[in-house]
Amino acid sequence: MKTLGLTGSIATGKSTVLDMFASLGCAIFSADEQVHDLYEAEAVPLVGSFYPPAIINGRVDRQSLARFLVSDPSRLHELEELIHPLVHSRYLVFLEQAARQQAKLAVADIPLLFEGKNDYNFDAIAITSCSAQKQRQRALLRPGMNEEKLNVILARQLDPRHGIKLADFIIDTDGSLSRTRRQVENIVGKLQ
Repeated sequence: MKTLGLTGSIATGKSTVLDMFASLGCAIFSADEQVHDLYEAEAVPLVGSFYPPAIINGRVDRQSLARFLVSDPSRLHELEELIHPLVHSRYLVFLEQAARQQAKLAVADIPLLFEGKNDYNFDAIAITSCSAQKQRQRALLRPGMNEEKLNVILARQLDPRHGIKLADFIIDTDGSLSRTRRQVENIVGKLQ
């Protein structure tokens, strides 16, 4: 089984591309989905010790946590240090399941792959990319997103030009969905 890391900055099309890999029969893993799940399970006490007001009704209130991190972006790294090991553990379980199911290609969407601890040992890495204008438009359409929050997120992420140099495959999402899908199909063909 081959493994592919999928990364890219916010609103560059990672989720759409991940869905395309799934539709082509690949096993998929989303770090963002795992974090959302963890915020209702194992991560609750960790986040509670990090920022107690974020715990409401026994789960992490993501809006409260986001407001705190926008007001003090320097604490984001500390939160990532708490959550990353939990996500990585879930990734290892995912890999075992994908291998048992005899998947030919396992794709993991890890948004901060280059910025964080890259202990995933992927066979290859793909990065989603689009114009800065399209990225901002997409991001600002998201619920709860505003310019200030987006700027904090973008400041934490690797310059896309540097990420493109580190990746094995670049998926340009500026064009149509069918054009993006052809790029995904090409990657699957090369890796399987």
